[in-house]
Amino acid sequence: MWGFESSPGNRVSPDIPIRLFAGSASRAFAEKVAEHYGQPLGQLTLHRFSDGEMQPKYEESIRGAHVCLIQSTNAPADNLMELLLLIDAARRASAETITVVIPYFGYARQDRKEEGRVSIGAKLIANLLQAAGASRIVTMDLHAGQIQGFFDIPLDNLEASVVHIPYIQSLGLEPLVIVSPDAGGTSRARKYARRLHAELALVDKYRNQPNQVHSMRLIGEVRGKHALIVDDLVDTAGTLVRAAELLLQEGAESIRACITHPVLSGEAYDRIDRSCLSEVIVTDTLPLRRASDKITVLSVAPVFAQALKNIHHHESVSALFFS
Repeated sequence: MWGFESSPGNRVSPDIPIRLFAGSASRAFAEKVAEHYGQPLGQLTLHRFSDGEMQPKYEESIRGAHVCLIQSTNAPADNLMELLLLIDAARRASAETITVVIPYFGYARQDRKEEGRVSIGAKLIANLLQAAGASRIVTMDLHAGQIQGFFDIPLDNLEASVVHIPYIQSLGLEPLVIVSPDAGGTSRARKYARRLHAELALVDKYRNQPNQVHSMRLIGEVRGKHALIVDDLVDTAGTLVRAAELLLQEGAESIRACITHPVLSGEAYDRIDRSCLSEVIVTDTLPLRRASDKITVLSVAPVFAQALKNIHHHESVSALFFS
């Protein structure tokens, strides 16, 4: 499916053995991916020096193998550093090709310069992954689609909608309106609205600094309807809760949120528990720090497992998406 897949460094032969390995931040998720793939995770150890410096080691031969490394790059930065060291170790151990599976691509919110004297973190991470020796990236619901252009190797951006949409359909919410929490998420929300045969609304918000919204207003009609806020991630949940309160004021019958990545930092859990949200539907790309009666977790491990199978056997990955 990718025009540059024929390059010897990126092409995988189905005859080459595949090995799945987990970083420490995504061990539980990787175990589910391996179970759905139909083979166990490979063995590796992570030695730490007394000052915290890491040194990973593969405990089995990976020479000539298609190595798949599974690790999200959420904070702390050790998660990213561990992944880079794992890639480098695999390259130096003569792996034939290295597919890096990043369920949650951290630093994706830093995809452009909106003010002077700041970094473009997403581009830096792309450079680091490629320099370490990654042959291909597999991730899910990037915060900004243009990040795909930061890479000069194949990147598959999977969509959580393949598990979200069937679940929403099972709830039987009628009439339903899909709400984008900002202008940047309109394209994603429109896909959900089209698939669910629902109307579309937009919360227009203005931020004066990260994680803080200065003002917001609703564009569209939600009165008497079940509102579903669709977004790629939830961090502090402050914006999400304020958007839900706005929808309630505008007469929404019920309010739910459909989120891919549950970053959920700071007081996010308490905010959600106290909010007017009926339910927050997330995936397991990141582990939850604690349970909540309002948070429903759907697993995307089968989606990643099937994507890895398709990649290994040169089959379409886009066939996994809703059209």
